[in-house]
Amino acid sequence: MLFRSGSGRLLLAEQSGVIHLLDREGKRAEQLFLDLRPQMVAINRGMEERGLLGLALHPQFKANRRFYVVYSAPRRADAPAKWDHTERLSEFKAAADLATAEPGSERVVLEIDEPDWNHNSGRLAFGPDGFLYLSVGDGGAFNDVGDVARGRGHPPEGFGQRLDTLLGKVLRVDIDHGSPYGIPKDNPYADGKKGRPEIFAYGLRNPWGMSFDRGGKHDLILADVGQDRWEEINVIVKGGNYGWRLREGFDGFDPLHPLSAPTNAVTVGADGQPFIDPVLTYKTLRGRGTESNAFGVTVTGGYVYRGKAIPALVGNYVFADWSRSMGIADGTLLVATLPPGGSASARWSVEPLAVKDFPGGRIKSFIWALGEDADGELYVLANGINSAFGTRGKVYQLVPP
Repeated sequence: MLFRSGSGRLLLAEQSGVIHLLDREGKRAEQLFLDLRPQMVAINRGMEERGLLGLALHPQFKANRRFYVVYSAPRRADAPAKWDHTERLSEFKAAADLATAEPGSERVVLEIDEPDWNHNSGRLAFGPDGFLYLSVGDGGAFNDVGDVARGRGHPPEGFGQRLDTLLGKVLRVDIDHGSPYGIPKDNPYADGKKGRPEIFAYGLRNPWGMSFDRGGKHDLILADVGQDRWEEINVIVKGGNYGWRLREGFDGFDPLHPLSAPTNAVTVGADGQPFIDPVLTYKTLRGRGTESNAFGVTVTGGYVYRGKAIPALVGNYVFADWSRSMGIADGTLLVATLPPGGSASARWSVEPLAVKDFPGGRIKSFIWALGEDADGELYVLANGINSAFGTRGKVYQLVPP
């Protein structure tokens, strides 16, 4: 993950558990900004979805030096005995020169127990309302069902549709009030009677990228990784139910038959309200698509471009697909055209984003994330191997041809 820290510097968060400070030329500071590895669960050298998952700077970071991270901590004592780990949201403070963090300043804000190692999400973003938003995956395993035999089973309707859990949700909290946080008064379940008060939206599988549009209507845009048929982009609205695991893309979903849409698909949630449609879907090579009609195997969320360097991209959503194979580095940069007059009311069109030497957008790397600096310019975070370790990661900036 890559985030602006002011004065032209950038913070680069690695899944392995460290945060680097980069200068204007992209040179990495010798001293780590923060090392979270001692607080984290041990993560695998191969395919892994645990680790350092989210980073966001407080809107008044330069004044109060506060920032927030999400990482995979060892299972806490009161978690279900056979569950995998605990996802932790913590607040830290940076040193006075903003060049390093103060490791001893950690304040644990929120902990969420996770039954499996995958589908954690953990992306963070401050909204224009000043509140902190956190995306949480459905707890892992195939089809939001879980491993019953190992004591990691999910409820019959899946965690995404349950309002008594934070799994499969977008959360919104007031980080500046309350202890350890406050609940915004207009949260859909703020009184806690029909759902957890932190919930802002629900019915999500594994959000892999969440950002606010810095212009336009300041939409909250979230990329949700599908099961085996569809990848999707959603514009998140307050109280919205995005359907998982009763729906994948625009189709109904049956965990017993994940490769075919049921004919009697459910179209409303338990509250009787219709599901919110995605603004963009595309087929995945993991089950539904073919080499000619699918971009890859898992969507990587991005940003609506609001920079000045590439005028032709302004107002378009730049994102990616992680790769066309789970084992071979072959990611694709993508750009979606938003409809005029409001992005939440119509479907978006999408095409590969041509870049120098890669006219089809395929950059021969796994595309793990995108980043944005203070000027709205975008960066691509790529890796030559499918691992959180090693030294083959690169940061590219999108610049004019």
